[in-house]
Order: sequence, then C-alpha cells, then structure tokens
Amino acid sequence: MDPLERVTWALRRTELAVQALKEQRLRSLDMAVAHYALLISVHSEPGLTGAELARRLNVTPQAVASLVARLEGRGQIERREHPRHRHVQELHLTDAGRAALRAADEVIDGVERQIVDSLGPDAGAQLRALLDQVAEAVREG
Repeated sequence: MDPLERVTWALRRTELAVQALKEQRLRSLDMAVAHYALLISVHSEPGLTGAELARRLNVTPQAVASLVARLEGRGQIERREHPRHRHVQELHLTDAGRAALRAADEVIDGVERQIVDSLGPDAGAQLRALLDQVAEAVREG
C-alpha cells in the first residue's frame, strides 16, 4: 500500500489541518492551542500537578512548566500547595483563566461547527463514532 494512502496518514493530515485552524482562530485571543489544552485540562481536573498534566498532554514536564509560567504570568493559572505533600504544587484556574477558557471555547466551538456543518450532522456523528473506535483500537494495542 502507498504510505500516503494509509488511514494513519489521513489522521495525521487531518490533525495538522485542524490544529492549524485552531491556532489561527485562537491567535485573535493571543492564545495558542497548547495554552487552551492546558486550561481545559486544569478546568476538567482542578488540582492537577505539572507531572500529571505533562502525561495527559503528552509533552515534557519542562514544556508544561513553561506553559504554566506563561499562564501564571497572565493571571490565568495559580499554583497551590498540595494538602498532604507540601513540595507538590497543584494547578487551578483563576477567574481570568476561566474567562479566557470561555472565550477560547467559543472559538473552538466555531471550528467544530465548521467541520460538522461541512459533513452534515449524520456524517459528523459517524465520524465521531469512528474516531472513538480508532482510539479504542490503538489503546488495546
């Protein structure tokens, strides 16, 4: 099979195109996709540590530390001491972080609508189901 005809290549091309569109649209908020991913992760699981975030986002702890420092500098993230482990810092959104996340969610929702509108609701739901199946298949190894 031609490598460019593989499903995995189609997934990669699609991911790159979606990421580029999200980066372009989030730029109006002075936000990168990586910042959005961090904000939504901390929103979903308040109290995550940097190491936990690195695993969830599939990036290095150093990359997370840099992102956290930038968002902390913007007043969107705050570090709090872990209740049982005083050397561990938990991450939490601030009010400014929640506001930034709401604004970014509106932008990302527009990207989602653009994709689903071009496919139609039935095909959009089918694509979502197929992508869930792909994720499950690769998790099973």
